[in-house]
Amino acid sequence: MQKNEDGWAILTTFAVQKLFSVKWILFVILCLTWGSSFIIMKGGMEILSPYQLASIRIISAGLIMLPWIRTAYRAVPKKAVPALILSGFLGTLLPAYLFCIAQTKIDSSIAGILNALTPIFTLAIGMLFFNLKVGWIKWVGMLLGFAGMLVLVFGASRQINMQYIGYTFFVIIATICYGLNVNVVNQYLKDVAPLHIATIAFTALIIPNLIILASTGYFTDPNLLNGSLTKGTIAGVVLGIVSTCLASVIFYTLMKKAGPVFASMVTYGIPLVALGWGFVAGETITGLQVAGMAVILAGVRLANK
Repeated sequence: MQKNEDGWAILTTFAVQKLFSVKWILFVILCLTWGSSFIIMKGGMEILSPYQLASIRIISAGLIMLPWIRTAYRAVPKKAVPALILSGFLGTLLPAYLFCIAQTKIDSSIAGILNALTPIFTLAIGMLFFNLKVGWIKWVGMLLGFAGMLVLVFGASRQINMQYIGYTFFVIIATICYGLNVNVVNQYLKDVAPLHIATIAFTALIIPNLIILASTGYFTDPNLLNGSLTKGTIAGVVLGIVSTCLASVIFYTLMKKAGPVFASMVTYGIPLVALGWGFVAGETITGLQVAGMAVILAGVRLANK
């Protein structure tokens, strides 16, 4: 009897350790954070233009990192600074604008589907240009997760608007940028702390985005003084601090702990979060969507082997 109890105790401890391991906690936090950003973007663009919202998002991320700028530049080798600035453009600046522009014409469901191309581009770019070695089981897990994501999204009760399908190319370009950025960070910034990566990458983008924001007429808009732009501005700030700054530090930490392939598969969890928001709003979850969730989790588990 004692042996059985000891066996259950060991099994329970093992299960808890696996379930609450650091990389899985980071994975879930990123899914929740980035999965919610699409809703915030949609609300922000009811008030602001896509260029204004994206600019405020990036400026906010840079400003929040300013207290660490001296420490970051002292700790980071000078030869790594160009790669850090490139990472800011590829992983933050370009995708922020591309996603906002795309979501002016396409549904969030399409953006969610195409955003999940990130792991595929991560692997393809890594193998072609960065000598990334990937076993067949990771390919199986990645493709299985993508298939599950398709089942999840297409199993939704709402229909997908295909009228502006051309705007999907903005999202595709953004996912290519993401895939390239993951490989740049993995190849050239392995020894740089995640906080330092985010600090240098984001603070370098403050001035360019202030120029872009000023060129949109944001600072001279009469609605800025009467408070009509407040809701959109708050949305941009939240996106910058939470969905960009905090999430990027967590993402780079996850990549160092679990590798670029597993980290990039966070994009497969985004539709799960979108489904959760739909459930909170009173939408019905279908059996096909539950099956899609199961396939996604199986794919992510395989890719983590």
